[in-house]
Amino acid sequence: MLKFEHPLTEKVRIYLRVEALMRQLHNSAHFAAPLDYQLFFRSLFDLMDLFEQIHIKSELTKDLDKKKLTFKNWANVPGVDQAVLSGVLNDIDENFKNLMSSERFGQSLKEDRFLSTIRQRFSIPGGSCCFDLPSLHFWLHQPLQRRLADATVWVEKLAPLHGALELLLKLTRETAHYKPQIARNGFFQSDADDANILRLEIPTDLSIYPMISGHKNRFVIKFINFETSMAYSQDVEFKLAVC
Repeated sequence: MLKFEHPLTEKVRIYLRVEALMRQLHNSAHFAAPLDYQLFFRSLFDLMDLFEQIHIKSELTKDLDKKKLTFKNWANVPGVDQAVLSGVLNDIDENFKNLMSSERFGQSLKEDRFLSTIRQRFSIPGGSCCFDLPSLHFWLHQPLQRRLADATVWVEKLAPLHGALELLLKLTRETAHYKPQIARNGFFQSDADDANILRLEIPTDLSIYPMISGHKNRFVIKFINFETSMAYSQDVEFKLAVC
């Protein structure tokens, strides 16, 4: 089964982008392959650009606080596992405190002399060549331990963001389970109740992908044939979670 996710609000759209960039950042921070540094710096600079567009720290603290109130209301509901609930509330409290005590995301990264030197050139096609960025060329020829240490410092600046966002999206995704659905003639629509994320599982052998539009209260899914880029005209059995 091939999995797809689609955000139903603009804020969650940004959250998912940040999550993807953080995953790329962590996966490339070991510099195991010769060109991992390209993915690492591009992910880091894309994150910094996003931080300039939205005050994500403020949004995350508000959303974590809402989650805490929601879970607190479950404390007296019969059948709720109190040990699990307590663990979730402790995780929320810990990440909330880390967020509140952290700097504005990206601030110290913007002030880093080396990062500031190379950031603008990375937005130019091919701008990371040694004649464009001799400082980067010098850094790339430093011992691996030096480069790993620098990368660790930069990544750790975003640790409060990573922890809080990972927890928030985990709790959001766990609000719904996958249910079997049928898209008649490749088309499916439904109402939603203040939903944030659609999660789909689609058989890989059908060679199709979903085109999704909608918002937190209603959405439409159209399946497209990958080979022809045309609408898929047959019924599609798939699984859907509305989170």
